[in-house]
Amino acid sequence: MGTMKSVDVAVVGGGIVGLATAYQVTRQAPGRKVVLFEKEAGLARHQTGRNSGVIHSGIYYKPGSLKATNCRAGKQALEEFCEAEGVAYEVCGKVIVAVDESERPALARIHERGLANGVACTMVGPERLRELEPHAAGVAALHVPGTGIVDYPGVCERLGERIRERDGEIVLGARVTGLDHAGAGITVTTTAGDWVAGQVVNCAGLQSDRMTALGGTTPTARIVPFRGEYFALKPEARHLCKNLIYPVPDPSFPFLGVHFTRMVDGGVECGPNAVLAFAREGYHKTDLNLADLVDSLGYPGFLRLAARHWRMGLSEIWRSFSKQAFVKALSRLLPEIRAEHLDPAPAGVRAQAVTPDGGLVDDFLILEGDRVLNVCNAPSPAATASLTIGLSIANRLLARMG
Repeated sequence: MGTMKSVDVAVVGGGIVGLATAYQVTRQAPGRKVVLFEKEAGLARHQTGRNSGVIHSGIYYKPGSLKATNCRAGKQALEEFCEAEGVAYEVCGKVIVAVDESERPALARIHERGLANGVACTMVGPERLRELEPHAAGVAALHVPGTGIVDYPGVCERLGERIRERDGEIVLGARVTGLDHAGAGITVTTTAGDWVAGQVVNCAGLQSDRMTALGGTTPTARIVPFRGEYFALKPEARHLCKNLIYPVPDPSFPFLGVHFTRMVDGGVECGPNAVLAFAREGYHKTDLNLADLVDSLGYPGFLRLAARHWRMGLSEIWRSFSKQAFVKALSRLLPEIRAEHLDPAPAGVRAQAVTPDGGLVDDFLILEGDRVLNVCNAPSPAATASLTIGLSIANRLLARMG
């Protein structure tokens, strides 16, 4: 066996958070050696490349939470990066629509929260809503002009180029199978060879809890995978949605409800419908990984979560198998929508961290172990805030390295 390569920082995971972290380390500490491992043949193959491409304004998050503070700074950093790097993005604005009077109080609460977070947002009546979204139904709406859309895989490709330019290494097809504490460092065993690293950052997304355990830290929450199923509007129906149309979210349920999102390539996606995935990387209804499924179904936290939300869960499952039910949910926002307007679109899987008592981890969660930093929960707006999250992780790492 040859001599092992030695690096200062090893990042596990080639999604946007891992890439942003490696990028910020190369910027903050140009002399440090950085390597990033990605098990797939390309970057951004999981959550990053399969999300709906929204730059979030930070309106929904609890004031003072990591989500709220990182989102606003991260949004600005991301827009500046895209501008400088020529990555496609557009600040187009969105509306959150109260379909009837019963949703007005919840919409007013979101408005208050948005203002508390310093997000520009305006309550508008039906006339202004018609101007913004002529086909949307609603008695009132919250207009958030700062929301944008972006090509996240394009951002990742550019981050990768910048990392390599600064002598960072990106190793594709490298699944990390071992993190072993060895003297002054950690031996990182991968399917593409072994490295010794001074510090390791786990940005493994859907596999982050398993990677946390591999590095010797007990995860405080387990990842339960939820598949988000989408449709795309056929070209002749795209005029029904000008930009982004969202419903008033149900505060007790973790998912935002079905909405319409224009993409930077001109298409319009609608969804998601959230159902338990039978595999961590189960992008198709038929994908089954028995170990993953047993992991979810045998986990008390998931069973408690399911017991709490079973009615909502059943309606999501029903929509998963009935296009008509999906159309009915969409038609609350856009009454003109018909089944024949919709084509199936690629699904995503969301890594939802669930605590043993059945709670959902609502904020970013980073667990520090000996020489390992674990990003255990990076829910939306992690992509929007990735450059800021990456910077804070880089600063933590550099402080640890002294």
